[in-house]
Amino acid sequence: MKPTYYPTRAHLLLCTGPRCRARGADTVFRYLWDALEREGLAYYKTGGTLRLTESSCLGACCCGPILLAYPAGAWYHGVTVPAALEVARALHEGRDLPETNRFDE
Repeated sequence: MKPTYYPTRAHLLLCTGPRCRARGADTVFRYLWDALEREGLAYYKTGGTLRLTESSCLGACCCGPILLAYPAGAWYHGVTVPAALEVARALHEGRDLPETNRFDE
């Protein structure tokens, strides 16, 4: 049996390394995943366009949780569920990414 393929528009990496985890990254990941599934944005199971992956340390330990959005290459610090969901929605809809807490520029 061949696996189902859904086009992927973007990939979100959320750091769940020790320091980001201490700042709530596990909670952000869980609630963000639930929201992406609920809104039909999650690639896995729902056929949405976004992938969300837990990452080990992304190297910005002072400012976590850290979210990295590809293919934009956008980095966000101090990520909350609403902020991460706004990034995800912008990627899905092809809008400009939010600037709040962005630190790659």
